[in-house]
Amino acid sequence: MVHAPPPPPPGLPPVRVNLYSDTQTKPTPAMKAAMVAAELGDEQAGTDPTVTALCERMAALLGKEAAVFLPSGTMCNQVAILTHCRPGDEILAHETAHILTSEGGGAAALTGAQITGLSGPQGQFSLEALQAAIRPKSRYAPPQTLVEVEQTANLGGGAVWPLATLNAIAAFAHECGMATHMDGARLTNATVAAGIAPAEMVAGFDSVWLDFTKGLGAPLGAVLCGSSEFIGRAWRWKQRLGGSMRQGGICAAACLYALDHHVDRLAEDHANARVLARGLAQIEGITVEVPQTNLVFFDTTGTGLTAEALAARVRREGVAFSAMGKYRGRACTHLDVTLGQIEDAVSVIRHAVTTQR
Repeated sequence: MVHAPPPPPPGLPPVRVNLYSDTQTKPTPAMKAAMVAAELGDEQAGTDPTVTALCERMAALLGKEAAVFLPSGTMCNQVAILTHCRPGDEILAHETAHILTSEGGGAAALTGAQITGLSGPQGQFSLEALQAAIRPKSRYAPPQTLVEVEQTANLGGGAVWPLATLNAIAAFAHECGMATHMDGARLTNATVAAGIAPAEMVAGFDSVWLDFTKGLGAPLGAVLCGSSEFIGRAWRWKQRLGGSMRQGGICAAACLYALDHHVDRLAEDHANARVLARGLAQIEGITVEVPQTNLVFFDTTGTGLTAEALAARVRREGVAFSAMGKYRGRACTHLDVTLGQIEDAVSVIRHAVTTQR
């Protein structure tokens, strides 16, 4: 649930430490060079060799039969929902899931499906919570068609769903005749943190996608994977929604570069997040949620400042983080944030808090 920051008021300095979101990453010079050198064709006609190479690689990486390249992760989620569900169907997801909080009511507006939010700590629901939400089939109730999880759980603090929980949830959903979908916006953060191969982590899910615009640093693009039959039907929705492209290989090349060069280095972002968390925890009045990946959530209640007020103060010093609630802030580490910048940000935040007092 992070939206683009508004344009800064006149007179504000440029952002020098951008912890607002990992979506703020810029393509590296080497990634740009790979984009310029990409072999191109007509993606919509299936003749762009770079897009084809990306989709084949992603299908193999996630252990699925086929894949489709889409402009954004939100489109991946909505195309998957449109493909899995019909109007009036019910989707079971966590109450803080991106499809429920941050996609403009897309499931209701586009599919005509409703989402029932399940509760649980760190953006995750348990097998027992899912079991309790299943109703006997009845003409009075909406068909329960899809179970969705978000890996990592953004509003859950960037938490990584345990593999055993994922497998149990997927197995039970399938026993109930439901399909399973994984929002893999930060899937590689999860696999790197857990030390689990991507295909193993997503094995129980009928559809899954990976976003390349966050920690992987590409300018746009996400890849949705599933069975050949599923992807064939998803292509019709891609076409209907305007997601079919022409020389899409110029962006797919950035995604391929990211797979080669930016996955293993996510461990550095996770280490920087832990350094940031330790620094923030030493500031009087701030309490910090221990990060599992690259997202650092913290509470500003004890400072006497709302998260938005603190964000405004440090923004005047060139540091940006996002306010996710009245007193809940979020800082993201990513490839454009160095350890030195982390230390700089902590110093600026500490000064903003102490001068408040």
